[in-house]
Amino acid sequence: MTSQAATDGEHARLPGIDAASKGQVGPTGRALPHFPAPKPLAKHGPARIIAMCNQKGGVGKTTSAINLGAALAEYGRKVLLIDFDPQGALSVGLGIRANELENTIYNMLVEPGHDIHDVIQHTNTANLDVIPANIDLSAAEVQLVGEVAREMVLSRAIRPVLDEYDVVLIDCQPSLGLLTVNALTAAHGVLIPLECEFFAMRGVALLVETIEKVTDRLNPRLQVDGILATMYDGRTLHSRDVVKSVVEHFGDRVFHTVITRTIKFPDATLAAEPITSYASTHGAAEAYRQLARELISRGEAA
Repeated sequence: MTSQAATDGEHARLPGIDAASKGQVGPTGRALPHFPAPKPLAKHGPARIIAMCNQKGGVGKTTSAINLGAALAEYGRKVLLIDFDPQGALSVGLGIRANELENTIYNMLVEPGHDIHDVIQHTNTANLDVIPANIDLSAAEVQLVGEVAREMVLSRAIRPVLDEYDVVLIDCQPSLGLLTVNALTAAHGVLIPLECEFFAMRGVALLVETIEKVTDRLNPRLQVDGILATMYDGRTLHSRDVVKSVVEHFGDRVFHTVITRTIKFPDATLAAEPITSYASTHGAAEAYRQLARELISRGEAA
């Protein structure tokens, strides 16, 4: 068996919640609680807004936004994804050709008067919608500098649809600039994807400091919903040590759910669909379903 095949085989056997039901210890070194399947909702809204944020690139923000959103949608939550990165990876990952669209999140930010319903795109996943982005968004940061209450532009733009959704996930760009501050100002909570390698850990303290500044000055309701370990490889001492260190530093802020490395993620991206539909029974899909249940059980996406 090849190394990659061995990795996928290992990940495919990760049962997620099944391990928890047997009282096993998870990758974080803690006993996995039982995260029950959530009850159906009697009505939708108002939405909890969660910013997927880390100033380091390549840590799994977009992958996590797409697949957590799809998993929440599977559980009957109406989910709106906001692509807030000029690279537009989230839009591409859901099969949306944002470069061909007349209006994107950029227009919502810099051109008052747009109906947000005209910008929202439906996806092939039930209950999952997206506000796309393209390279135009890179100009927004400069254009917003002179605006009054420039940190609140996104919050005002999405306000009209918050009662129509249960969860809004904002996929932030890998920086701590004005766009990210807008996302943090609009959000109720922050979910921090953290790659399981030591260099990725170094920036978390700076991010937490930024979150604390936004909480103090702009958005008192903001809180850290959790830190999500991504790209985990349980066969390596390095991955295990990183997760152990993160838990020692951040305690219960670290999700019990851990996202492992697998070739299925880039495969699903090429197919322009979430892994929950591309490889529905794979361990990685189950991991994001477990993350959705964990988030809901914490009351942060109920």
